Amino acid sequence: MSRGMKIGLIVVALAAAAGGGIAYQSHKKKLAGTEVRMEKVARRDLVSAVTASGKIEAKTSVDISADITGRIIRLAVREGDLVTKGQFLIQIDPAQYQAAVSRAQGVVSSTEATLTQARANLDQAERNWHRARQLTELGANLIAPETAEQARTSYDVAQATWQATRAQLEQSRASLQEARDNLAKTRLTSPISGRVVRLAVEEGEVAVPGTFSRETGLLMTVADLSVILAKVQVDETDVVRLASNDSVQVTIDAYPDTTFLGRVTKISHSAKLTETQTASGSNDRAVDFDVEVTLDSPPRDIRPDLSCTARMVTDTRAQALSIPIIALTVRDHEQVPNENPNIDTTKLKRLGKEAEGVFVVRDGLVTFRPVKVGIAGDEYFEVMDGVREGETIVAGTYQAIRDLKDGGRVHQADTTKTKKDAQT
Repeated sequence: MSRGMKIGLIVVALAAAAGGGIAYQSHKKKLAGTEVRMEKVARRDLVSAVTASGKIEAKTSVDISADITGRIIRLAVREGDLVTKGQFLIQIDPAQYQAAVSRAQGVVSSTEATLTQARANLDQAERNWHRARQLTELGANLIAPETAEQARTSYDVAQATWQATRAQLEQSRASLQEARDNLAKTRLTSPISGRVVRLAVEEGEVAVPGTFSRETGLLMTVADLSVILAKVQVDETDVVRLASNDSVQVTIDAYPDTTFLGRVTKISHSAKLTETQTASGSNDRAVDFDVEVTLDSPPRDIRPDLSCTARMVTDTRAQALSIPIIALTVRDHEQVPNENPNIDTTKLKRLGKEAEGVFVVRDGLVTFRPVKVGIAGDEYFEVMDGVREGETIVAGTYQAIRDLKDGGRVHQADTTKTKKDAQT
């Protein structure tokens, strides 16, 4: 046998061995089945919660703005100062309003004098009319009819003049009161006790009424920080799970190592619509509801507008039968002989719906079994029906569960290798 033939035989033998090895490994892998993580159905303490983000606010906060226009000539406080109810805060230049009061006072005095004169004229006209009427009653020839008629007309005119002057006096007095009110508005005081959390102006700036814009007229904000709220926005799918007095854990970004406890005290009945943009570029509206959480023991140096996250507990279960959240999947279900008859899959099939369930492992083979779940914890679902305690189910990975089918073969993943990979 030549040397070339020997080499050819060796190559063929090696190729056959390699092909046989590959075929053997493929067959072995096929017999072993899909590599999955397995877990037993067990009892655990579950906590169902809704998590939402928002900001810190004071329960009582008052925005102080001017009701009149004028230049600020004095600021009595600075941002961060503590103030009491009725304490002086801002002085607006009162010069033009003092002049308005003096002018209104002069009008009132003048009108009062005119009213006195009108009263005297009315009294004189009344006496003249009475004399003319008496003479007319004593004899027709004692006074001319025209004279009596003129006396009557003079009396009516005097009475109308007096009434008009009295109305002018009331009007001038009202103008005086308005001028005094405007003068009083040049001196602003605190409506509540609290802290100045925002000061939007400086001395020398012009205060204007915030008729059309709240921000334009804002001078300062005073907040009562004795009661602190975490105001968060909860999605429409979660807000129905909340109830007043639910317990809450609040984390504030400014205090990363501390968790604050609180209670849900208010749930809004109207939604806030926020414009959002989807991945396709189209605009959509996010529907959120404001939820207020009252903190039990807020820190003393807390400030409004700090970012926070609230974890609101909606339900709890002690030692509930549970399955991993990742284990739950959906399939077009066909009932198998060992399935729990209490689960109405016939109705689901008739309605054209998929069944929720898990893959139960027995002797290396998986069977899809529908389950009925209850509350959802952070990692586990409460299972109401469908599986028994101690049964082994497929608990990962997501890709493996998605590709599994009834009757498929599986084997336990090497968890030690997964831990080493995670550490590296």
